[in-house]
Amino acid sequence: MDKTTTGWINGFLGVLIFSGSLPATRAAVADFDPVFLTVARAAIAGVLGLALLLLFRERWPKRTDLVSLLVVALGVVVGFPLLTALALKHVTSAHSIVFVGLLPLATASFAVLRGGERPRPAFWLFSGLGSLLVAGFALLQGLAAAPLGDLLMLAAIIVCGLGYAEGAALSRRLGGWQVICWALVLSLPIMLALAFVTMPASFAGTGEPAWLGLAYVSVFSMLVGFIFWYRGLALGGIAAVGQLQLLQPFFGLALAATLLGEAVSLTMVAVTGAVILCVVGAKRFAR
Repeated sequence: MDKTTTGWINGFLGVLIFSGSLPATRAAVADFDPVFLTVARAAIAGVLGLALLLLFRERWPKRTDLVSLLVVALGVVVGFPLLTALALKHVTSAHSIVFVGLLPLATASFAVLRGGERPRPAFWLFSGLGSLLVAGFALLQGLAAAPLGDLLMLAAIIVCGLGYAEGAALSRRLGGWQVICWALVLSLPIMLALAFVTMPASFAGTGEPAWLGLAYVSVFSMLVGFIFWYRGLALGGIAAVGQLQLLQPFFGLALAATLLGEAVSLTMVAVTGAVILCVVGAKRFAR
């Protein structure tokens, strides 16, 4: 397979894994405090990332890479998990998943600013249309009912797009799995300390769904998914492969309905379908 095809396959696997993140987070915040959940998942993934780096005897990143790794850590290790966990205290995972439709536009924008990519004008037309569909859905369905939850989701999308683009650009030098592992290790001391500080006095009332949610977001959302995702972005192009995130709502809505029993309206499905048509057009003009 050529480099571009390999990038799209890796990107698709990453999206598939990430699709379970919001439903898993929703299950976890039912019993865990959002701040504890954020630092605990980062600490668990950080320990696993450190073990991988030691096992394969990876070389240390250069000093010039530390700022980029810090941006990745703030975006995807701390920012997105914390903001989404807080948002899911106010909105359902099915509702929050629709906001993922804004991620490709955010990622592509930061790909221009940080990754040096230059998609054609028609790309922005299709990507912007998809984003407008998502924003319109939020105005119609959510802002009147849960404005704080929607604002937190919008902030999460922005910091996540930055973390995706920065990590993908860095992956071209360090490698995909190495980038997320080093970002996790960089934040590990603080995350471990905060995990102990914010740990609840007792876990007696914590149900099995919350534990399973914590396990999923720690191992898959925080580590395994990024191994595929950053490799896909680096090989296939940040703006182009980033459009695969528009498939994530389909998978996420299915999981929210089947695993959490949340209502998935026809409007959600219709908006998701329309947004995915936009990604098909955007993909054609990504380069």
